Amino acid sequence: MDIATLVGLLGSFGIVVAAMVMGGDVGVFINPPSLLIVIGGSLFVVLMSYTLGQFLAAGKIAAKAFMFKSLNPEDIIAETVDLADAARKGGLLSLEDKTVSSDFMQRGIQLLVDGHDPDVVKMLLKKESKLTHDRHEFGASIFASLGDVGPAMGMIGTLVGLVQMLSNMSDPKSIGPAMAVALLTTLYGAMLANMICIPISDKLKVRKDEEALNNDLIIDGLLAIQAGQNPRVIEQMLRNYLPEKKRAAAEG
Repeated sequence: MDIATLVGLLGSFGIVVAAMVMGGDVGVFINPPSLLIVIGGSLFVVLMSYTLGQFLAAGKIAAKAFMFKSLNPEDIIAETVDLADAARKGGLLSLEDKTVSSDFMQRGIQLLVDGHDPDVVKMLLKKESKLTHDRHEFGASIFASLGDVGPAMGMIGTLVGLVQMLSNMSDPKSIGPAMAVALLTTLYGAMLANMICIPISDKLKVRKDEEALNNDLIIDGLLAIQAGQNPRVIEQMLRNYLPEKKRAAAEG
């Protein structure tokens, strides 16, 4: 589980709720019509911009912001070097029973064992990596869209509340509920965008970039193994994927 995402989400809501509690009755901040306008309205507006399949898949992709943990590139390099040692001693067929931490690497190993040409291996793995990248891009863009639409729906709800209030100025009892809708929709829209959707979109982009880098590292490593390069040379080549400080530490 990604602790930073969970702590950030709970912490931000905790601070807001604490401020509400210290200010008095929390119940005044709960208004079903405002929630309906902001949450329901935002979902349906964003749905128009995507296919139903893409929209429904966004929830599954969003789980990566909380549950997914990218593999450490240093661990991938170590696994690749071990595979290179095994292939150098026993040939590519000796890799068939090897178990690795990455499903993407496992599929790449199977391509090597099956004897495909390097160009075919690279093409298939690049294609799979791109499709994964595109799925994550869709997920991040959907939450970014929700972050854009949420405040706009909040403003629409504010206008609805103001119209209701101004059209019933003769009835003092209707002013309070209408004003609540007007103000709370703005609050809900801001919270939806800035405390949920935009942070999740940003985290998904981080995960997408991490996974793309790891996939590129794996592809280069497997192609080097297939070409029969020395494990030490492969290790040195793959270290270029590490940040400079980690690269220096590894060399040390």
